[in-house]
Amino acid sequence: MSAPSNVRSRIHRLLLFLTAPLLASCSRAPSVDILGSFFPAWLICLVVAIVFTTLVRLALLRLHRKLALPILVYPFLTAFFTFALWLIFFY
Repeated sequence: MSAPSNVRSRIHRLLLFLTAPLLASCSRAPSVDILGSFFPAWLICLVVAIVFTTLVRLALLRLHRKLALPILVYPFLTAFFTFALWLIFFY
């Protein structure tokens, strides 16, 4: 009779282990107030990252540098700048 209760105990512990992170992470979403409207912080980081990527592209054009795979480099730079800005300002 101890085997079924042992299995139930393990199942209960597993369910507790799986649901605890979901309940612990409920907090206010980071948002930025712009003229009375709240925008998600990631959206602001994305817009600034696109501007930074455009500046990098202009700098590369000015230096007459050619990229091997620009279709991969520019989205990567945008993602990199977005995540870096998020970590710097909102983490």
